[in-house]
Amino acid sequence: MKKPVQLSEKLFLIDDYDLSIAERTGTYLLMEDELTLIETSASPSIPHILDGLKSMNVTPADIQYIIVTHIHLDHAGGTGLMLQKCPNAKVVVHPKGARHLADPSRLIQGAKAVYGEKFDQLFDPIIPIPEGRLVVKGDGDSLEISHGLKLEFLDTPGHANHHFSIYHPALKGVFTGDTAGIFYPQLYREGIEFYLPSTSPNQFDPEKMRHSIGRYKDLGIERIFFGHYGMSENPAAVFKQVEEWLEVFLEEAKLAVSQEIHPDQQVQEITRTIYGKIKAHLTEQGLNENHPIYELLHLDINVSAMGLAHYFQKKNGGSR
Repeated sequence: MKKPVQLSEKLFLIDDYDLSIAERTGTYLLMEDELTLIETSASPSIPHILDGLKSMNVTPADIQYIIVTHIHLDHAGGTGLMLQKCPNAKVVVHPKGARHLADPSRLIQGAKAVYGEKFDQLFDPIIPIPEGRLVVKGDGDSLEISHGLKLEFLDTPGHANHHFSIYHPALKGVFTGDTAGIFYPQLYREGIEFYLPSTSPNQFDPEKMRHSIGRYKDLGIERIFFGHYGMSENPAAVFKQVEEWLEVFLEEAKLAVSQEIHPDQQVQEITRTIYGKIKAHLTEQGLNENHPIYELLHLDINVSAMGLAHYFQKKNGGSR
């Protein structure tokens, strides 16, 4: 069992082994007066979270809050199952996400449409959360989890409309879910600091994403805690790279969607061109062409390509 990584005196990162991949999706454990988890990933990740808590001598009954930045299944799909293990916990969610946690039928329907036969293996079960155990937090709201420590919530759409971020004033850090993109610690260990935007379907909006990133900048933060995966203490590099790659993503997607080809082929073309540019960039940085990170990168880019295609199809008056 992999022990949680200590990021600060009272903050730990548990690897969820999302999709059975190490360092893809993480759950943060805040060891404060009110023990708090941020993110749960999907239900197959719950045993890994429970193992992580056990290694910290934390019992599930000790957990008071489970916060999800947004309701995509790789962040909140396992929340209902986790809540069954945590009898004293409440779930904190964005106002636009609460009803989907109480009744996840549309989440399930949407995921089955995308993942088909793989749905059960990747996400089952998705368990409804009783409304009495949901706590809604809107922009500007706060949550006291220790004497003198209030987490602050910011509405940060761009990746999804049901997305908030959580500012931790004592650490001058923000839990950004997917709005500030993806960090690849596997590359960081190779001496390559690399961040990409996450533009998955179906509420990706580049203008909203830029605006949300602007809000992070205005906070003057020193740390970013990513849903995928881990902590960066270089926010300036995060913002610069994510904004630059966002322009590349949009440029390649606009070109592909302008072609008179089937929508599925558009996604394939967006994936191919963006992946090619990223691989060329990393090769220039000296990364081995056979590095295992490429498999994860291709997966992430393919999901982002779906969101990019949907965005331009919608913008052009079409639909997927």
